[in-house]
Amino acid sequence: MTVEELLDKNMITPLFSPPAQPVLSVSALNRLARETLEQTLPLAWIAGEISNLTRAASGHWYFSLKDASAQVRCVMFRGRNQFIDWLPDNGMQVEVRATPTLYEARGEFQLQVDSLRRAGLGALFEAFEQLKAKLEQEGLFDSARKRRLPAFPQRIGVVTSLQAAALRDVLTTLKRRMPALPVVLYPTPVQGADAAVQISAALQSAYRRAECDVLILCRGGGSIEDLWPFNEEIVARTVAASPIPIVCGIGHETDFTIADFAADLRAPTPTAAAELASPNRTDLIHKLELNQARLRRLARHRLDTHSQQLDYLARRLVHPGRRLEARQAALGHLTQRLRNAMVTARERRHWHHSTLARRLLQASPDFAVRQLALAARAAALTRAMHLQLAHANQETARLASHLTHLNPEAVLARGYSIVQNEQGDIIHGSDQIRVDESLNIRLARGRARVKVTGHST
Repeated sequence: MTVEELLDKNMITPLFSPPAQPVLSVSALNRLARETLEQTLPLAWIAGEISNLTRAASGHWYFSLKDASAQVRCVMFRGRNQFIDWLPDNGMQVEVRATPTLYEARGEFQLQVDSLRRAGLGALFEAFEQLKAKLEQEGLFDSARKRRLPAFPQRIGVVTSLQAAALRDVLTTLKRRMPALPVVLYPTPVQGADAAVQISAALQSAYRRAECDVLILCRGGGSIEDLWPFNEEIVARTVAASPIPIVCGIGHETDFTIADFAADLRAPTPTAAAELASPNRTDLIHKLELNQARLRRLARHRLDTHSQQLDYLARRLVHPGRRLEARQAALGHLTQRLRNAMVTARERRHWHHSTLARRLLQASPDFAVRQLALAARAAALTRAMHLQLAHANQETARLASHLTHLNPEAVLARGYSIVQNEQGDIIHGSDQIRVDESLNIRLARGRARVKVTGHST
């Protein structure tokens, strides 16, 4: 066992004095005290009355927080007090959330304030959170219950006070966005002890009358006490039970109420609620103009496409006379080819016979046998020529039959006629004739002259 352990257990008595404690400076002492305070005492809410309030040029607030038997100095730096939307004053009962610390330069105990609220707001916040949790557990805030606002409402209802500045903002916004949109006002107090009951009654009146497509529940900004009617359970349940879509625009952007969570849609301000509930006439006109221009382009493109298709089909449509001429030309070409083929075949046979005769003379063949063979070949050639001529005559007859079918005279014989004006032009449609005009009609047998008494397309 070491000497130090024996000393700790008082088993031996030291024969020498322990070393002296180090000497601290005032700055080191105050710093040690500040660190000890900040590590030992947690961030907490402290209630008291403001006194000796000073707002420094730097933006920091210095004041004392006191009760009946004690007081403590407090500081709230500019970086924190800029989020307070009200000005504290001497004599106010407040609650501060602060960290106990020590101002080292003077060795003074103080509270470094992080947040500041009027006394009693803690209870309001607690009631707010309890009601919010209760209704949320019941499913009143479920997103599945939320309905989309109608894109083109026929009438908008506004539930607010006649004296509220929010009403003027809402009406001005609705007039700017959609001047012809009717607005129905359901007046109700939005502040005071009985405001929650009257707000609920105004909403239920709007439900019974069922004359609006969407409701705007709104009021301007204020303290949490001013907005508290919208945190009452009766208002939240009335909003959640609405058969009409509701948009809430209560307070400023940072203000949240229970009614906001129960409504179908929350807007940061009354003006924003009016913008969400109403269509924008300017945007609708712009979209209409864009769609009109697009429709015009599509119609023009469709017309151009059909016009090109009509031109293509018109080029493919051939007059019967031209088609008959083409058939005649083809028949003449085939006849010439047949004649050329027959001449070529005859010349080829003649050359072949001449070649054979020369070879026969050179070989000095048996003339009797050769004559018999030659006669046989001549007979075969004659039969072949007759067959080829017969085939050519059949093809010529077939083509002539086709030509006969294409002959306009044959068409006339089937009961059709050719109508011509006085200039001899063929009439293809009623748009080429006029009333009292004389026309010539060519029939299969003979002609007729008629006068137009009327026509239709």
